[in-house]
Formats: sequence, C-alpha cells, structure tokens
Amino acid sequence: MIPLFSVFFAISLQTFVDAQDSQARITVYGHTGDNITLPCHLSGQADMFGNRIKWTKLEDDATELDVIISMGFHKKTYGNFLNRVYLLEADEHDATLVITHLDVTDYGTYRCEIINGMNDIIIEVNLEVDGVVFPYSPRLGRYNLNFHDAEAICREQDAVVASFEQLYGAWRNGLDWCNAGWLNDGTVQYPITKPRQACGGGQISAGLRNYGRQHRSNSRFDVFCFTAGLRGRFYYLIQPQKLSYDGAVAACKNNGAEIAKVGHIYAAWKLLGYDRCDAGWLADGSVRYPISRPRKNCSPTEAAVRFIGFPDKKQKLYGVYCYKPQA
Repeated sequence: MIPLFSVFFAISLQTFVDAQDSQARITVYGHTGDNITLPCHLSGQADMFGNRIKWTKLEDDATELDVIISMGFHKKTYGNFLNRVYLLEADEHDATLVITHLDVTDYGTYRCEIINGMNDIIIEVNLEVDGVVFPYSPRLGRYNLNFHDAEAICREQDAVVASFEQLYGAWRNGLDWCNAGWLNDGTVQYPITKPRQACGGGQISAGLRNYGRQHRSNSRFDVFCFTAGLRGRFYYLIQPQKLSYDGAVAACKNNGAEIAKVGHIYAAWKLLGYDRCDAGWLADGSVRYPISRPRKNCSPTEAAVRFIGFPDKKQKLYGVYCYKPQA
C-alpha cells in the first residue's frame, strides 16, 4: 500500500471578505438544467453604466476562465459560457450573472470584478451543483488510470472528476471506499467511515485518507466522479429474455433510448431513490443494479449501487438499464 501522507478529518469553512466591500463569499446551489443567478451589486455607489464588469471562473490550478465582460452596451461571453450567460441588470447597481441550462461542469468559484473609476470591487460566489460522488475503476481493474484517463472516463459516464469538497460531503453522508482515487486538484484520496487495518489502519480515525498530489501522467489510481441530476428518464427495460451486451444496446435503441451510463444509475439511485433488484448492462460494459431499500437477496445491509463486474459481453446474459434524454 502506498504510504499514507496525511489524513483529513474535517474541512474548515473559508470565508472570503473583500477589503473594499466587506462582503462575505456567497454560496449558491442549483440542479443541472436550471437557470441560476450569481449575485453581484455595486451597493451605494454610482450606477453601472460606464463601469467595466468582468465575471471569471476560478480553476483549481489558480487560472481564471473568462465568463463575460461588459463595458456599457458592449458585452462578450466566452468558451463554454457562450450564449449561455448574461447580466441580469435589474437596476443601475446590478451586475448579477445569470447562467442558463446549468451543467455539471459549471460548479466552482466565480469572481465578479467591478472597476469603478479608481476602485476595484471584487465579490466571489461559490456555485454548488447538487449531485452524487461515485468511485470508478475500469475493466482493466483497480489503479489503471492516470489523471488524464480519469478525466476522460468520468466524462464518458456523464460526470466529471470530483472535487475535495464533493468527496468530503459524500464521506459525511456515509461513503466508505478503500480504493484511492483521483480528485480534480490532482490529489489522490479515499473516504473511510469504518476504520480498519486494510484501509489505512484500524487505529486511525475516520476521514479522508490523502496521498497528496501525484504525477498526473505517470501515477495510476482509480477516480472519484461527480454527476448531477438527470436530464432525462432512467429505467429498467422489461424484456422477455436476458440479453448479451450488443442485444442490450439494440433493445434500448429500439425503445427510443440509449443504454444508460454509470453516472445515470448513480444519479437515479441517489437523487431519485430508484430501486431495482435486477442486474442490468450499462454502456461501459459493466453490470450493476441500484438498491435504495436494503432487503434480503438484493442488498441486505445497505443502500448501494451493486456492482456485478465486467462480464463477457457475448456469453453473459442480463437485463439492461436505458436512458432517454429529454427532448
């Protein structure tokens, strides 16, 4: 086992206070598909016309992504936010940002900067997207993903690499997992609620076991992915007989849907309480089933998405979970 460098038992609440306006950092919560507002006001000063307003998104590597820049009537949006954001401008003091069709990748910290003459007013807003964290390892088995592979494989499952805050929240809600996985800041960690010898030591308190930052290309681990609410219908497709993987893909297609991804089954299970004691194929070739009401012969001790494995796609027969995106 890789040496344990440190253990996080709690997370401190960090409050940003700008020296100019003494306003604490705000947290806004949303669901995927929502239109949400990130507040920013020029309180008690001149109106916005003629000021320069700049919204940026702060990345984990300390870089800033431009979201929108406004100078009077001239406005420009950037990148993934193109044609998806605008300023509310409810009155002459309002620089509130509106993000439409909220996406799982939109979570993070945003900075509103208002340049008013010689004054530079900065307000930061945390955007939290409701969702679920889930561990993932590929068909090859545990500890086969470098950081870039981890990013790609989470995207394939309709998810993104989880943040420390998201994993911490999942641990607080009972997530216990003994395999170390990448987080989006390049650290490798895993959550333990039931300390035991095989998972960092039985004498160490519960918490997030932290291996620190690892080499993004050379180091290999699993990954913790984060997915948000469904923007479509997830369901088990009733069929007269069990199916091979190719048959499962075709059955969903014939039903006007696609074979579901791992992110879909976790979102349906955690956020909607989906419960089904039938093992079914998913798009990555794995077979799983979601149990929200523990019971004998399904998941007797805990609510969980049960993992059967990566069976032979041609020889093994199972049911299938489908996903029909919103029109």
